Amino acid sequence: MDFERLIELLSYTIPALITGAVALYFFKFHTDNEEKRRNFLLVKEKQNKALPLQLQAYERMALFLERISPEKLLIRVKPNGKNALNYQNKLILSIDQEYEHNLAQQIYMSETCWNAIVAAKNATIQLIRMSHATEGVETSDDLREKIIQNTMENDNPTKTALSYLKEEVRKIF
Repeated sequence: MDFERLIELLSYTIPALITGAVALYFFKFHTDNEEKRRNFLLVKEKQNKALPLQLQAYERMALFLERISPEKLLIRVKPNGKNALNYQNKLILSIDQEYEHNLAQQIYMSETCWNAIVAAKNATIQLIRMSHATEGVETSDDLREKIIQNTMENDNPTKTALSYLKEEVRKIF
């Protein structure tokens, strides 16, 4: 009799345990999916809020690169007098001020893009310094002409960085 009772008890217990295990499995599966869905929605919401800021940073850095391009810089920053060294310093100061004004934008872009922008800034400053160091550059007008000449002869570093920046923005969309 005890054996029959044990079999009867097992016949009720085993299906109940199997049903409980299946229910537990589906409950766990459901809660994991819900958690993943909530996390996805949170990430999506964060992206919706951060994307406009990121795009604004790219816009500002595109404007920065345009403003420090040698041909636009020479139009915007006029010489005070005839002294080429003073004009060189004024141009470099203008570039540095623009850079410092936009320094915080780096948090919204990739490190390689930011490095391309910094390289363009440094290359533009180097172009100005090399133009000033050229023999025969004595006045600010001579310096302007030499900068334009060097820009035409060599690759414009700001255009290269701007191309990289545009490519990175295309990757976002």
